[in-house]
Amino acid sequence: MRPGLKTLRTIPVLARLREAVLEEVDAVSEVISIDRGTQLFRQGTLPVVLYFVLDGLMALSSAVPDGSTAVVDVVRPMGDLVLASVVGALPYLQSAHAVTRARLVAIDAALVRKLVEREPALAGPLLMSVARDVRGLVRHVRDLKLRTAAQRLGAFLLGQVEDPGARRAEFRLPFEKGLLAARLGCRQENLSRAFATLRDYGVETHGSQVILHSIQKLTAYAVPDYLNDPELTKPPRARPAGARRANARASA
Repeated sequence: MRPGLKTLRTIPVLARLREAVLEEVDAVSEVISIDRGTQLFRQGTLPVVLYFVLDGLMALSSAVPDGSTAVVDVVRPMGDLVLASVVGALPYLQSAHAVTRARLVAIDAALVRKLVEREPALAGPLLMSVARDVRGLVRHVRDLKLRTAAQRLGAFLLGQVEDPGARRAEFRLPFEKGLLAARLGCRQENLSRAFATLRDYGVETHGSQVILHSIQKLTAYAVPDYLNDPELTKPPRARPAGARRANARASA
């Protein structure tokens, strides 16, 4: 099934394209649904389509000849799957599989490469997307070299908090702990020790349920990147008008 122009415009790198160009993209695109655990492509193969995640989570992993693998990233909606390989017509350096049931837009890679040369409205956003991917990988390498597993875990947990002004938060982990350990670059037993370390910083867990009793204390320990990186800064969350009036009366 074709995605249609409305769906294509929800993908940030395609949002500014002229309608005629979007129709061209739509003609060589389809929406696909895959089950959890399905492998979408393998490391070392050449990309024939460009994928964007509409719903669900996709894991990107890389392997070495002895069979050892490492999770490089977990891609959320509306992220792309290895855009650099598609644009450069280079073999994938990662494999991709579905962490959850997922729905994706698949666009013919040959057309994408032609449009990059022809349409400035696409070339600019694609270049920015590749730049963000590279910066994300640099942050990941920096975390592995400079942060302990407990600090990496703390920063990840803080990243799940939607309200930057919250003092306390409660949420479920977005995926299983085995994948979380792989994403953080540690073994599952190291992840368990990291969670134990974070108890002193107000982190409580019940299975996949996480309670952060003191965001301030955990932030001081983990020092997440969004504190010092404008690109990752969380915008203030709008407060309901009723709550603002209540606070105003209380302060008066």
